Amino acid sequence: MTQEEASERDSKLSVFEREMHNFQKMALRIKPSSGELPRLDGIDIFGGTRPFNGLVGGDHIIYVDFSQRYDLDSRIERARKQRRHDVARILERNKKRSGLLLADVSGHHVTDALMSAMLHQAFLTGILYELEFNGEVTPMLFEILNNRFYNSSSIDKFITILYGEIYQGGRFRFLCAGHPMPKVFSYAFDKLVSISFQRVMSRQPIGTLPSKGDPDLSRQFCRLGYKKEYTISEINLMGVGDILLLFSDGFSEHMNEAGELFIESRLESLLYENKKAAAQEIYEILINELVRFAPPADDVTLVVIKRVD
Repeated sequence: MTQEEASERDSKLSVFEREMHNFQKMALRIKPSSGELPRLDGIDIFGGTRPFNGLVGGDHIIYVDFSQRYDLDSRIERARKQRRHDVARILERNKKRSGLLLADVSGHHVTDALMSAMLHQAFLTGILYELEFNGEVTPMLFEILNNRFYNSSSIDKFITILYGEIYQGGRFRFLCAGHPMPKVFSYAFDKLVSISFQRVMSRQPIGTLPSKGDPDLSRQFCRLGYKKEYTISEINLMGVGDILLLFSDGFSEHMNEAGELFIESRLESLLYENKKAAAQEIYEILINELVRFAPPADDVTLVVIKRVD
């Protein structure tokens, strides 16, 4: 290699490094801060994402504390002035619930954060329309996101999501698109309790198949077929001290060299030992123990929701 060729190579590498640094800065700006954590009476919430590469990756969390993020009173007043009293009543409910979106883009490279950023902006823009016309987030938003990503991403790139809303009193309603199902630890029974799959439903990840109910279906043809509509499932946290865990597959599929899953061999005992701790402490214990169990092979996301009264 000549000196001129080496100089040209170094110049291109320098440009690439600057561009990657700029991309990482942009991706980091959409990571939720501790100030965005939902605040609900009787509910303690903490969560976070541990990127596989230590910077950014395909996992993402969006907290939607409706009372903190939006001026609900102003929206309610406007709906009433427009004689949309049904929307006003639904908007009022948002004062006693908060939303959380967990997303996992297939892959864990730095550049997979691009799809997370796309979802971040599209989802929050969609919520503005949902509040304006429906007063709340509906499954239709996720049908629209699914079709948008199906039409704009490659066949090997998709996003699993779990969007849920936690209510004061412990009710948790959620929509699952190919994401790992939540787990519940019962304070009274000192164990993880099973969730009946007759009461919960998961559909395909965002972007894999077009929606069967899409009004523009005649404009699309998919040899693999079409997905059914997303549905709402529900879990009740009945007792004080109960813990609800939401996570990505980097948490649920984490295993050691012996082939033991962390979630099967260590999770229940750790929750039992620390069930009186606050949500943040439980989060930190579980993540630290997961890393001790084995080096992570994927992005890891975990959200701890605890009923405290």
